[in-house]
Amino acid sequence: MDFLHTQLAHLQHQLSFVQTDPIDWKFYVQAFSWGVTLFETYLLFRQYPLYSKTEPPVVLASHFNGDEFQKSQKYGKDKAKFSIVTGLLKQSIDSVMLQYGFYAWSWTAAGCVLARFGYGPEYEILQSLGFAIVLFLASSIPGIPLSAYQTFVLEEKHGFNKTTPGLFVTDLVKGWAIGFTIGLPFLATFLYVFKWAGDRFVPWLMAFLLAFQMSLVVLYPTVIQPLFNKLSPLAEGNLRTRIEALASKLKFPLKHLYEIDGSKRSSHSNAYFFGLPWSKHIVIFDTLIKESKPEEVEAVLAHELGHWYYMHPTKLLCISQLHIFTILALFPAFLHSPYVLLAFDFPKSVAAVPPTMLAFTLFQMILTPLEAVVGIGMNAMSRKFEWEADRFACELQSKLAAPEMKDMGERLGRALVTLHVKNLSTVWVDWLYSAYHHSHPTLTERLKALEAFQAKTEVDSVAKKEL
Repeated sequence: MDFLHTQLAHLQHQLSFVQTDPIDWKFYVQAFSWGVTLFETYLLFRQYPLYSKTEPPVVLASHFNGDEFQKSQKYGKDKAKFSIVTGLLKQSIDSVMLQYGFYAWSWTAAGCVLARFGYGPEYEILQSLGFAIVLFLASSIPGIPLSAYQTFVLEEKHGFNKTTPGLFVTDLVKGWAIGFTIGLPFLATFLYVFKWAGDRFVPWLMAFLLAFQMSLVVLYPTVIQPLFNKLSPLAEGNLRTRIEALASKLKFPLKHLYEIDGSKRSSHSNAYFFGLPWSKHIVIFDTLIKESKPEEVEAVLAHELGHWYYMHPTKLLCISQLHIFTILALFPAFLHSPYVLLAFDFPKSVAAVPPTMLAFTLFQMILTPLEAVVGIGMNAMSRKFEWEADRFACELQSKLAAPEMKDMGERLGRALVTLHVKNLSTVWVDWLYSAYHHSHPTLTERLKALEAFQAKTEVDSVAKKEL
């Protein structure tokens, strides 16, 4: 532990200029946040012409009829227009808030409200919670009309919306209630650990954040998810038998197998698993069950179990911990820098001893370009994991000595095509747009890879028989 703190102290020495040099951090944040937004807009303009293509890629030509492909193109075009407008609008609002001292005003406003109840500046955590509430409302309220437009205009136009106005409002209220119920105690504890641990907060905060993540793994399916969707045990039948048999052969610790009423809000389809290492739950959207054959849904679950087999969730958790460690390791230099707060219009009285909440909020803004790069790297890692999970499904025949699974790759390919057709997913994708935005390979890439995986599996199977 002492070695860790020694290295962290050395890092802070390298970053000491943050505390001594009056850098114009506001200009830096404005420039880089607009840079990221304009780059994302540029990517959308790269992608947009592809929505004018009249034919699908050759590998998909037999899977789409003309009407389905044109519908997907129109849906993609409308989503791109919406993304361009919302991206620029959100950045404009954030930029105005930043430029005209909204963050400093929010801190002062939170302090004034607390003062009416007899709480002074010494109650920093309480004031930080008030500050967080003001920022949450300021960022959430402008997004409500955009969210309503997306749900009741864009998604409705293309036949996906199943959400009623009443359900939309209910979901909004529930989301806010959950955010306040979980978020405020989390934030209070987060800030308390900072104060309690002093300059040696990094390992303690790492432990706290990991414990919180693990707690959500338990709380989400048992407490949060049921507030929005109904999870019912998957009915007895061919599909349940197939999935339970597959889980048993792989020794997957399946505890519950659910069907979720995703059609309550949307026609989009999905399937996923979650849980602790010794107790996993599989959830299948009712739309997926309705639109795909049992053997195809089984193939989708085979892909998902590939993620478990190769420990992808655990690897992503470790990567996220490394990411969090890097952020926390860099933070102390900014925590003790009055110049950072002064650059964002905070008064000298506040900047002299920077409150942790303010320093961390501004620090996150300063990290904007770094986070964009990290996002690209995470997408690349995620796509690698998707390839591995697809290959796993194709190799089940040999892994389990199960000849009935020899066509698992073909089944998965058909399921993916069905999902893309029913979801009107984009099939023409610009490579740079995909690298930045997509955590999954494109459908064309996956179908080509599945064919290659399937062919290799068959060759390996023949070779084993000859031996």
